[in-house]
Amino acid sequence: DFEAVREAARRAWNGELSKIRIETADPAVRRIFYTALYHTMIAPSLFCDVNGDYRGADGAVRRDTTFTNYTTFSLWDTYRAAHPLLTLIHPEKVGDLINTMLRIHEQQGKLPVWHLTGCETDCMVGNPAIPVVADALLKGFGGFDRAKAYEAMKSSAMRDDRGLDLYKRYGYIPYEFNESVGYCLEYAIADWALAQAAQREGRREDYDYFLARSKAYRHYFDPSTGFIRGRSASGAWRTPFDPFHSRHMEQDYTEGNAWQYTWLVPHDVEGMVSLMGGREAVLRDLTEFFDKTPSDMLWNDYYNHANEPVHLVPFLFNRLGQPWQTQKWTRHICEKAYADKVEGIVGNEDAGQMSAWYVLAAAGLHPACPGDTRMEITSPVFDRIELRLDPAYAPGGTFTVVAHGNSPSNVYIQRAVLNGREHTASHLDFADIAAGGTLELYMGDTPNTRWGI
Repeated sequence: DFEAVREAARRAWNGELSKIRIETADPAVRRIFYTALYHTMIAPSLFCDVNGDYRGADGAVRRDTTFTNYTTFSLWDTYRAAHPLLTLIHPEKVGDLINTMLRIHEQQGKLPVWHLTGCETDCMVGNPAIPVVADALLKGFGGFDRAKAYEAMKSSAMRDDRGLDLYKRYGYIPYEFNESVGYCLEYAIADWALAQAAQREGRREDYDYFLARSKAYRHYFDPSTGFIRGRSASGAWRTPFDPFHSRHMEQDYTEGNAWQYTWLVPHDVEGMVSLMGGREAVLRDLTEFFDKTPSDMLWNDYYNHANEPVHLVPFLFNRLGQPWQTQKWTRHICEKAYADKVEGIVGNEDAGQMSAWYVLAAAGLHPACPGDTRMEITSPVFDRIELRLDPAYAPGGTFTVVAHGNSPSNVYIQRAVLNGREHTASHLDFADIAAGGTLELYMGDTPNTRWGI
């Protein structure tokens, strides 16, 4: 019965899309939001038969009825926002996704990098599965073997392929290895996430080792130019140097330039600020970075929202004591980089990452750093956002963000109230959201330079 099947599909999708309810007088942003939410649910995708059969990473057909197997892990993209979003609105899938990654680890000797239909493509750089697994551990998710998950992260971080041998030998990856800076900075973020998991699991020696390794970005900072840049095995800087130079897979960076990669230290903002000359110097550079971004947000040399390495940069203002700048720029990005038309995103969807960024930022909440349970507060696009959480994983059931006086011009938070009490910080913890409640934000058209600092 075609009509019955269509109606069943409509009900199923409406149920999934109703996990976040919004209120807005603008039908265009409603279409943008629910289109984005739909996009976040396309990948990862099921990769097993009804009896539990699936093709393993070693090419063998396997059967396992203890979990549901998935594929399409575009992890270099999705570890930043798409997987953190899953922990909020699809917690029932987290265990299956981690179990899939652990089986991949058993079958190919490492966690997935960019897994597609049972095959490791090794596309993109770093160890992007580590922050995803660490995030699940740190948020207290179960349904998988935590000891195996930890060992899978550690063994993947200690391999000798994809520049890891050089990383361990020099403490950074020399530019003789292509895309050296891109690989190393991503490895450093993964190492930091692994260090947090090690601390949680009581592994002090591992914590110290991986935390020290996560500071590898320091090797690349050149105080004479103010940028992170490539250097050789002997320590010499690559010359000539152009902070705007970007050539895919033929330089020190990965789909980016020095301007964009210099900010890719979300796990050690204080260390980055100290290295770059202090808070005021960093704020000047960061403000210039955004001010010079073209208003159409298309591919550019500054804040290039079309590609993932900069996705966490707007939230640095929260960490630097100017949260009104985070509010200003996330609202600007939501307005300029997304539209309700066929070409509605300024870049490749990247398996849901571009849309997950919008869903979270437009809701007024976004992860600070992969492997960190801190959630940054920013300016919501909508008057009301209701996250309908699964009580089996989040005891509060519902977390609501209300933006009083919200409008296209009232983008600045004047004050915040969390569950009836004044909230003066520009962030929450994941546990605050899981506990349920209401965050009320009072909006205005001028920055409140005293709130959230």
